[in-house]
Amino acid sequence: GMSNTVKYAASSIPAARIDWVDYAKGICIILVVMMHTVNGVEQVLDGMGWMHPVVDFARPFRIPDFFLVAGLFLGRSIHGPLSGYVDRKIVHFVYFYLLWLTLQFPVLHFDWMVEHPGYFVKMWLFSLVEPSNSLWFVHMLAVFYVVTRLLRNVPIWIVFAGAFILQSLYQLVIIDTGWGIIDRFCNRYVYFFLGYAFAPQIFQFAERAAKAPLIWLAGLMVWAVVNWWAVTLDLHEQVITSFVFGMAGATAVCVVSSLLTRFKAADFLRYCGQHSIVIYLTYVFPLVLMERFVLPKFGAPFGDIGLASALGLILAVGLPLMFHALIRGTALNFLYVRPKWAGLTAKRSGKGRASLSAE
Repeated sequence: GMSNTVKYAASSIPAARIDWVDYAKGICIILVVMMHTVNGVEQVLDGMGWMHPVVDFARPFRIPDFFLVAGLFLGRSIHGPLSGYVDRKIVHFVYFYLLWLTLQFPVLHFDWMVEHPGYFVKMWLFSLVEPSNSLWFVHMLAVFYVVTRLLRNVPIWIVFAGAFILQSLYQLVIIDTGWGIIDRFCNRYVYFFLGYAFAPQIFQFAERAAKAPLIWLAGLMVWAVVNWWAVTLDLHEQVITSFVFGMAGATAVCVVSSLLTRFKAADFLRYCGQHSIVIYLTYVFPLVLMERFVLPKFGAPFGDIGLASALGLILAVGLPLMFHALIRGTALNFLYVRPKWAGLTAKRSGKGRASLSAE
């Protein structure tokens, strides 16, 4: 059966931490933070800057690629013992979601907390079933891991076809429940499942790309032009084409990442990828600081909205990493590394990596 081939394929996933995956995660997390930063800064300053086109360019593939990469290592544990799986793939994300929802809520909704504490608590509880802020991604991953485990013995072509149909129905607005979990699941699951089901092929592909840089650089240039064309025509929001350009962009990020492994200059990207969850959980704080206090008071540096966005991005990525480096190994470690008490299994494997795809 097909599921056996997947089981067999899982063993061909390289055991070593694959450098290019970290670069890909780094690119993904920076693109996500960039979107939130640029949107926030431009809203406060009421104008558009030169970073806006970069955010637009990434629209077709920013989230698809994030989910594709998150699924890559799932083959290692999907057929493992259930308790370990639930612990590492579900409890792991539930822990970070609850912790950071609680930390972010007073900052994001300070006025509610002060003026309507009852409503504040109600909205916090509501966030358990309808994630409204940027943490929806962590919440969704837990859902994806549950569903994929339940479907693990269904032939992958059937699951892939089903996920693709759901995505098409979402793009056609036939599926439009208004409940974020259902709608996002339908729209995004196909990418996560692809990352899981075709991981060996993706790894082989990336390995090949790294060996033929010139051919792939030419290919990337063609893709960039076509992707920009797709954005101007809004094709990333249409049935079929959204999937095509989502996958094309995800592929491009994998190629770029495998080419980057040759350059030490890109080490910062790799570091961002290895600590993607640190950035993801924390970037909201520098951003709120900038949007509520710094920009209204000082405005954009040299009146340049793009420059304000770029500085915002540097702070939103850099400050969480600096904070994490400062608190590592201290009593505040629980912010990014799940403590033993928050685990199902008494013996936790590994040191607990600060990365967004649980490995």
